[in-house]
Amino acid sequence: MTQEFKRWYDHDPMLLKVINILKDYQVELREQAEIFLSNLEKKVSKEAIDKYYHMVKPINGGSRWYDKDPVISKTVELLRVVPQEVQQKVAQDFIKTLKENGINVD
Repeated sequence: MTQEFKRWYDHDPMLLKVINILKDYQVELREQAEIFLSNLEKKVSKEAIDKYYHMVKPINGGSRWYDKDPVISKTVELLRVVPQEVQQKVAQDFIKTLKENGINVD
């Protein structure tokens, strides 16, 4: 029997944890999201990221919790479309970075 997931991040408990942390602490974690985007820009390019985000961002600002902040929105949208292996790696690195900065994530 195959398990059905409602949201794109429900398949991985670590990824689910990261999304919930971002949701609950958007303002506090905005800097970490900016670092994620900066690191991604070094690997891909800012133009490619901006072009992709322009294609997927919701019209009229969107109504999802992460649509209110462009940095958080871009972070979540990019995380949504990368392969699952990348999602897992990013989630692990994110949790590790938070712990290294003294942020309790448990």
